[in-house]
Amino acid sequence: MTPVRSYRDLIVWQKAMALAALCYAKTLPFPRSEAFGLTTQIRRAAASIPANIAEGNGRENTGSYIQFLRISQGSLKELETHVLLSQTVELMKAPDVGQILEMTEEVGKLLRSLIRVLQDKEAG
Repeated sequence: MTPVRSYRDLIVWQKAMALAALCYAKTLPFPRSEAFGLTTQIRRAAASIPANIAEGNGRENTGSYIQFLRISQGSLKELETHVLLSQTVELMKAPDVGQILEMTEEVGKLLRSLIRVLQDKEAG
């Protein structure tokens, strides 16, 4: 196991970055009329997930780090909702939605695990 020297070494950050890149790719075919609608909402929520992981890691305070990881969890749920809505209004097809939701599930599990580890560390 290699030591974590940077947030970039965290698997959860790497997976969150891959999720954000996927969301950018899957929203490329959205119509121009959605440029300031679901396209932006999906992209911002997706980008917020790894950004908050990185910001929390940079705080060098366990309590703050946990708080930023929880913000990432919130952005993850926001992303899921926007993606499901995009399917409902027929902007995104089911296979693409499934691929994104599968990744959000994985990132969510990793976030919960990291939060638990940090809470245990903070407790003693």
